[in-house]
Amino acid sequence: MGSSGNVNWKLEDHPKLPKGKTIGLIVLDGWGESEPDQYNCIHKAPTPAMDSLKNGRPDTWRLIKAHGTAVGLPSEDDMGNSEVGHNALGAGRIYAQGAKLVDLALESGKIYEDEGFKYISEAFEKGTVHLIGLLSDGGVHSRLDQVQLLLKGFAERGAKRIRVHILTDGRDVLDGSSVGFVETLESELAELRSKGVDAQVASGGGRMYVTMDRYENDWTVVKRGWDAQVLGEAPHKFKNALEAVKKLRAEPKANDQYLPPFVIVDDSGKAVGPIVDGDAVVTFNFRADRMVMLAKALENEDFDKFDRVRFPKIRYAGMLQYDGELKLPSHYLVSPPLIDRTSGEYLAHNGVRTFACSETVKFGHVTFFWNGNRSGYFNEKLEKYVEIPSDSGISFNEQPKMKALEIAEKARDAILSGNFDQVRVNLPNGDMVGHTGDLDATVVACEAADVAVRMILDAIEKVGGIYVVTADHGNAEDMVKRDKAGKPALDKEGKLQILTSHTLKPVPIAIGGPGLSAGVRFRQDLDTPGLANVAATVMNLHGFVAPGDYEPSLIEVVDK
Repeated sequence: MGSSGNVNWKLEDHPKLPKGKTIGLIVLDGWGESEPDQYNCIHKAPTPAMDSLKNGRPDTWRLIKAHGTAVGLPSEDDMGNSEVGHNALGAGRIYAQGAKLVDLALESGKIYEDEGFKYISEAFEKGTVHLIGLLSDGGVHSRLDQVQLLLKGFAERGAKRIRVHILTDGRDVLDGSSVGFVETLESELAELRSKGVDAQVASGGGRMYVTMDRYENDWTVVKRGWDAQVLGEAPHKFKNALEAVKKLRAEPKANDQYLPPFVIVDDSGKAVGPIVDGDAVVTFNFRADRMVMLAKALENEDFDKFDRVRFPKIRYAGMLQYDGELKLPSHYLVSPPLIDRTSGEYLAHNGVRTFACSETVKFGHVTFFWNGNRSGYFNEKLEKYVEIPSDSGISFNEQPKMKALEIAEKARDAILSGNFDQVRVNLPNGDMVGHTGDLDATVVACEAADVAVRMILDAIEKVGGIYVVTADHGNAEDMVKRDKAGKPALDKEGKLQILTSHTLKPVPIAIGGPGLSAGVRFRQDLDTPGLANVAATVMNLHGFVAPGDYEPSLIEVVDK
């Protein structure tokens, strides 16, 4: 696996930094830097390891950007996420990502000229085109305005019958916002109906309970979606989507993330939009991780994760290709960013032995996304990837320590073994527990991540190595929605509005350890460095000069 073409893989030796130092590379997921207050769970948690880095040498700790244009997203209002974050960390360059890629394709009309659209449009004459995805303007997995443009574009190009299968959010946006999104969508569909297109919502459910599982953590989530979307079967039946969302949200403890599956039925009680032979299906999320499992169910003939009951012969395309190595799905509307020559591939070509580890929910981030959206190894003789199974069947706030200790133990053992030059981990706690909106549990999560950091730093100390500690985006550092003045926002009932999404905050990066050469410090001449600057930094610490087109290294060596 790797880049093709004639690439000079040989990296120049760094003129001042030696090779051979073991590097412990820690990514704290969802760990940003914000004002210390009661909604900053990192501040509230006992975090002596991270505090020691922040309060150590001022020229070996700093903040870097992890959102917006720094990670290839369209604007500074776009929060970062783990996928684009790890792409930037591993690639060393900034690529147009997710929403931005789709925006460019829609703006230019190229989306309708490429093979993916031509493939699905073959079904427009006699079949139904189904759109499945997250109904949200959060910009992390999908965006409502893109769905509106697709609906209009499909109708203008011959789609006669359209069905939308919605997944409500409440995670990347405020809980309760689903009602407004459904109203917007219904208005769009009514407009299409006025022009003679048979267009309506067919099914729905909450993203964390229906369809959008990831990393094969819980296939029953996908099955609930399959039953509603393909079979037209669900425990709740309604005449329209607005009624569905409002009534299901009125149930005790209901929220957008976990709404149960529902189908829309006609006057005779029959589902209005099951997916059948001859139909086309588009999954409109641009982010890969929570669409891969559904893509497998829609595309793989030998699928065995649950009983599909029937496997309709359809024309299926993703908004993007969700896994480049598995070529899944085989058809897609927008070509993915071509990320080549990642730092991992360069280091493998230069003999650097790498160990990467996380638990299931973030394992793909320190491997697949780090390596430019590619599965597998660059060089099996030099690399070892270890996945620790995540807890399944429970919400992460129920076990907020997650597998931080186990990840740290694997990293410690890899460092002390002497078999690896780079030991890379992701500690998911701040992000995964932060998404639940449970502040007390997120405090526990941050403390657990800090304990894991200390274990890895201690191992680096023992082998005379170097540590690099950073994060991929913010989350746990600000758990409340704020008004324009920055004060905590209240809803109409006077209740605090808890923030479950990522943030726009910068993230820390710290370097150190007994192996760090004297005179190494962070540069002060970079205006707004971001995650993409980390790759060249790590290459330098391995004793190499980074490729010329990489974002500049964060470090310099000053003669003492």
